[in-house]
Amino acid sequence: MDKTYPSASAAIEGMRDGITLMSGGFGLCGNPENLIKAVHEAGHADLDIISNNCGIDGVGLGILLDAGRVRSMTGSYVGENKTFEQLFLSGELKVTLVPQGTLAERIRAGGAGIGGFYTPTGYGTPIAEGKEVREIDGRWYVLEMPLRADFALVKAWKGDRHGNLIYRYTANNFNQAMATAATITIAEVEELVEPGELDPNFVHTPGIYVDRIIEGPSYEKPIEFRTTREA
Repeated sequence: MDKTYPSASAAIEGMRDGITLMSGGFGLCGNPENLIKAVHEAGHADLDIISNNCGIDGVGLGILLDAGRVRSMTGSYVGENKTFEQLFLSGELKVTLVPQGTLAERIRAGGAGIGGFYTPTGYGTPIAEGKEVREIDGRWYVLEMPLRADFALVKAWKGDRHGNLIYRYTANNFNQAMATAATITIAEVEELVEPGELDPNFVHTPGIYVDRIIEGPSYEKPIEFRTTREA
């Protein structure tokens, strides 16, 4: 089945206000840049976003924050976005902070159909408030629930028209798990190839998890902090 779409704007067809949206990547690495821009241009609002972080001001998911399109954010790290800070402190943005490993496992559990899991991370801290706790072999654990979304936007290095994906190095972060944890998964790739051209031994996400795929026309791949050594 050919799952390719001609553009990012075409690929997000059916998206609406008020959805839960997963977006892959870590920092600005592995972000589905073109799909995020398409969501922004389409004007969708009241979004509940699940992502490791929310970009930086004016970059990545930050463009949705700047436009006032995000209703809530579930993530792990938010320290580099001044707009995020202002919206949170003013009460305009609901924020749920999740330990990074727990966030990854909650997404994986959502994709695997696991009803919940126990983890020692967060026990005895505000993270555990209101959650079930249980002692196992003398250690206390917190019950964490899976995460799923209406749409997942993921970014891969290579993909074929059937939706099989290969990620490159750390740009894989969260993308692979999120691809399994949404009702509709939309992938963008740097290089789109014909079926049979990808070595199946190196495919990270099988096409069965991907509903739509585009080849991104361009990538900025911004860097949050550029540190250089004095000559």
